[in-house]
Amino acid sequence: MSDANDVNPLPRPSVRIVCLDAADRILLLHWRDPVTGELLWEPPGGGIEPGEAPFDAAQRELFEETGLDGVAVSQTHRVVERDTCWKGKRFVGAELFFLARFANEKPAVSREHLLDDERTNLVSNGWWHAEELAALDGRIEPFNLHQVVAALDPRGRWER
Repeated sequence: MSDANDVNPLPRPSVRIVCLDAADRILLLHWRDPVTGELLWEPPGGGIEPGEAPFDAAQRELFEETGLDGVAVSQTHRVVERDTCWKGKRFVGAELFFLARFANEKPAVSREHLLDDERTNLVSNGWWHAEELAALDGRIEPFNLHQVVAALDPRGRWER
């Protein structure tokens, strides 16, 4: 990336949750950047609040963004270096990606607990098999999502 955002990238302590259903589909949220209009798919997640433990943030964010029970989040996690733009700002730094497994296929996702700006910017969501991701419109974050899921998934079904 090379624009004005490169001058002062912002650190943002945050977490993401890789949610896998019984058929090893991943849950991705489809966002529209309110500044650029760019479409982006990424796992649920968000900022860690001051004094909050990363694991607690992962459980909270999963519930807030999807309505799914945070008890599904395991302590299993990986550090992922991120470099992304959102709302005209560049965010650079490490994010903890946690794993959450669900016993059923395509658990229902709710918008009930979203913040007002999230309700506006969240276009849709979906549960996807690894081979279906290439057909999605918009960028997928992180760029190495397959590797992140493969590292978190003990069964290794996301290996390419």
